[in-house]
Amino acid sequence: MKVVQLLPTLSFGDGVGNDALALKEIIAGLGYETAIYAENIDKRLPEGSAIKADKLTDLKSSDVLIYHKSTGTDLSFKIDSYKCRRVMIYHNITPPDFFRPYSPSATQLTEYGYKGVEYLRDKMDYVMAVSEYNKSELRRMGYTCPIDISPSLTKFEDYEQAPDEATMKKYRDGKKNIIFVGRIAPNKRQENIIRAYYCYKKLEPDSRLILVGSANGMENYNERLVKYVNALGLSDDVVFTGHIKFSEILAYYHVADAFVCMSEHEGLCVPLVESMFFGVPIIAYDTSAISETLGGSGVLLDSNDPVFAAAVIDRVVRDEKLRKSLIEGQKKRLEYFSYDRLKDIFTDCLTGFIEGRKGK
Repeated sequence: MKVVQLLPTLSFGDGVGNDALALKEIIAGLGYETAIYAENIDKRLPEGSAIKADKLTDLKSSDVLIYHKSTGTDLSFKIDSYKCRRVMIYHNITPPDFFRPYSPSATQLTEYGYKGVEYLRDKMDYVMAVSEYNKSELRRMGYTCPIDISPSLTKFEDYEQAPDEATMKKYRDGKKNIIFVGRIAPNKRQENIIRAYYCYKKLEPDSRLILVGSANGMENYNERLVKYVNALGLSDDVVFTGHIKFSEILAYYHVADAFVCMSEHEGLCVPLVESMFFGVPIIAYDTSAISETLGGSGVLLDSNDPVFAAAVIDRVVRDEKLRKSLIEGQKKRLEYFSYDRLKDIFTDCLTGFIEGRKGK
């Protein structure tokens, strides 16, 4: 029998794409014939990473199709044409309301994404949600099929690569570095991080804020952020990295004194897991899947009040005993996201579904 994966775009360095590639290895290791099918395949990926989606035509009733759902795509409305067993991995979709003031195209795409999720609610045999938050969202949308939790896989060995030396040298200058890693997007609420940093800088003038992430497609929002930074007189203190190399991202984690997240929508926040790996103390606003990702580690804020957030940042940066305690707690939480553990979870979900013993 075959166990194949399907998604609209397999991109180089993308979280969903990385997950699909990791799962391909696991599925092959279980002895199943497998492949990834995608409408768009990044040319930077090794040849043979995926096959064009229109070539997926020979599935049998005993085969398994795993569909990655994370965006708006016509594929969602074609899934029921595959006469096989159908599984969805639900990575979540950002609610369109976040994008309405900034991007009509992003708004339409996410609206279409949710229409796809609604369309599929009675057409999937099984779902693996990457978080309990995602599972609860599907239940609210009327899904009655079995749903289990299988978080996206992260290969931590990738983070052991050498960080960019120039970036390390530039930002290891004695200043306190507050960072956030994530694409520039309204749901990430970078303006609330900037607001908190404005207050924090009054407590620690010798500091900077580094916002690591691409603004591609969110240029209007990014422009608003830059104007806000300038209006607050922080143009010399807030760094927008834009799209950068992976080695540079690693460098920013290495030089960080604290990771601050004020995001208001995350299906599973991978940069929090990355911060755990690099031993960067985390301060995060309690929304969506943030607390679930942290699992009792880091500092969870019940308010996005900038004065309160600034005081917490200052305490975390200054108090060595607290920092040590936070980092130890985060390292313990990191064990949950170990590759071997999540590999076992996925394997149990997949084989359990195939053998008819999984589902809640």
